[in-house]
Amino acid sequence: MDQPKKGIIRHEALQPLSRHHHHALFVALQAKRVGTEKSKLTVEEMKQEVETFWVEGGNQHFQDEEEIVLPVYAQYQSIHQPEIIEMLLEHVKLRSYVQQILSTEAEADLIPIMNEFGELLTTHVRREERVVFPMIEKDLPEEELQKLAPYLHTSEEESEP
Repeated sequence: MDQPKKGIIRHEALQPLSRHHHHALFVALQAKRVGTEKSKLTVEEMKQEVETFWVEGGNQHFQDEEEIVLPVYAQYQSIHQPEIIEMLLEHVKLRSYVQQILSTEAEADLIPIMNEFGELLTTHVRREERVVFPMIEKDLPEEELQKLAPYLHTSEEESEP
């Protein structure tokens, strides 16, 4: 009998960030497909998707990593590591793409920006899930990971009973 494929087991404190990554990968796939026959969305619909993604969690997700997770991590390990530096540089570039997408009017100009945004967002999420989060889980003491948990819940979790 085939064993079911197991996903990454993420520490419970980081699970809200990982759940947001699942949504980010869906948005990234849509953005990579814009302008191709595989796209189910118009350029304008994708622009709205990017805006919704960003306003309803993307921006906050980056802030959570930069303002909550990494400062705690920096108490235990150097943040002068290529993986952390690359993650932060990608945050800057992804923010730039979002600004460009939301401020650009010409559809023809938007397609390559959206495609690049989708490619980078995919790479970024995979780096965090496969490299950065495992580093954090390994290097932070359990009690520090537990302290992060209350600060990393998504808005839909907070509204559940």
